[in-house]
Amino acid sequence: MPKKGRPAASNKDVPSKQRKTVSNGVSSPLRFDTPSSLFQSLISPLSQDEFFRDYWEKKPLHLQRADPALASYNQSLFQLSDLKELSSLGLEYARDLNVCRCVQGQKKVLNKTGRVNYSQLRKDFDQKRATIQFHQPQRFKDELWHIQEKLECFFGALVGSNVYITPQESQGLPPHYDDVEVFILQLEGEKHWRLYSPTVPLAREYSLEPEDCIGMPTHDIILKAGDLLYFPRGTIHQADTPVGVEHSTHLTLSTYQNSSWGDFLLDVFPSFLFDSMKRDVSLREGMSRRLLLGAIGASDTSGRLATFLRGLADEIEQDKQDLRSTEMKRDFVTSRLPPYTLQQGDLSPAGKMPALEDTVCLRFKDHILVTVEASQDRTDEATELVVFVLHSLRNNRETHMMGGSGGDEDDDEEDDVLDSQPRGLRFPLTHLQALSQLQGAECIPVAQLKLPSDGDKVNLALALWTESLLVVCRPTD
Repeated sequence: MPKKGRPAASNKDVPSKQRKTVSNGVSSPLRFDTPSSLFQSLISPLSQDEFFRDYWEKKPLHLQRADPALASYNQSLFQLSDLKELSSLGLEYARDLNVCRCVQGQKKVLNKTGRVNYSQLRKDFDQKRATIQFHQPQRFKDELWHIQEKLECFFGALVGSNVYITPQESQGLPPHYDDVEVFILQLEGEKHWRLYSPTVPLAREYSLEPEDCIGMPTHDIILKAGDLLYFPRGTIHQADTPVGVEHSTHLTLSTYQNSSWGDFLLDVFPSFLFDSMKRDVSLREGMSRRLLLGAIGASDTSGRLATFLRGLADEIEQDKQDLRSTEMKRDFVTSRLPPYTLQQGDLSPAGKMPALEDTVCLRFKDHILVTVEASQDRTDEATELVVFVLHSLRNNRETHMMGGSGGDEDDDEEDDVLDSQPRGLRFPLTHLQALSQLQGAECIPVAQLKLPSDGDKVNLALALWTESLLVVCRPTD
């Protein structure tokens, strides 16, 4: 963790925290060197190229690994016995966990009110054969924080998780499909999975599916400890714990919710169209009289709009204008996990203060996003574009993927609003090229930043250093 007075770093990022063992002494088979190496070790022995070519968003994948060491590691991530200690932390029904069971194709929720009592939780589990669905365990389990933080860097999208603990001869949820890409790690026992062809490929919503409408399974699988199962969003599925298995515990890692090309277009198109209107007079011509009253034929309107869209498509293809993603970037950087190497609130500038003669580099590069946005300062003048450097260094791990829940009930509303805003810095548009240099280079001399004056170069480096986003990697002799 960065501390005041820390010596200057010698590489571009604080290195990822390496663990040979997890907290209970079990060896970790995962490689945390880079986001890519983490994902590769997660899907081993399959290669990334094969996975994204043949399976991603296309079809399910079942990796049977029969590795005792991997099974022990998976069990260390979360197990039934963890619930006793976790229940003492003030867990609440619905917020932190659900107790449910599938009865005659319907989900029956057995939640109590208020805080979770472990004895009651075990009673429901043992006697009512209820499934315990634990929400976002990375809030409590360091190794899951480590895994999911790296996966968020790998995918450039939020990664959530749930743990499902199901007793023998029981099923927690009816057949359904999700709006996320799902990776399942079997942690304890075995789980019987049945997968079905999607009725809505790459679905954008969660939905239950009646069993008499889904046909025969395309996959009938017994998932054993250490195994991995992947299936695309929209895949209909249901799962139960087989006879003779005391209980099953599995972890779902989910990602790519609302991360489609359509979502990206919804984000970038408004600003792109607005900028195009400033250059193209045809887009500023008044629409036909009485158009809103339906006086013009639909074909005339459609033809005119099609002409506009073809022209805009030509501009995009010829790279005449930048496509600025704003809301998706802000939502991601605000909601994602903080770097695993940091403790919340334990940030301070690292190393020496940068000077013009120094060579510098960005820290935590995968946790920094740059956006170009309209300034909100001047409402009575022409729109001014500015650059924001946003980061997730001070995000709250304890509320990750909780949808605003899980906070202290005594917190002020003003604090809640501030917590929902991304941290970062604002610069004039003239600083965009220099920021791109810093993002693209491992190290770069301050003097080589493309800014009008030496003062601007130093001030940019100082602003990023003060925000803990930059470090001197080769100081002045």
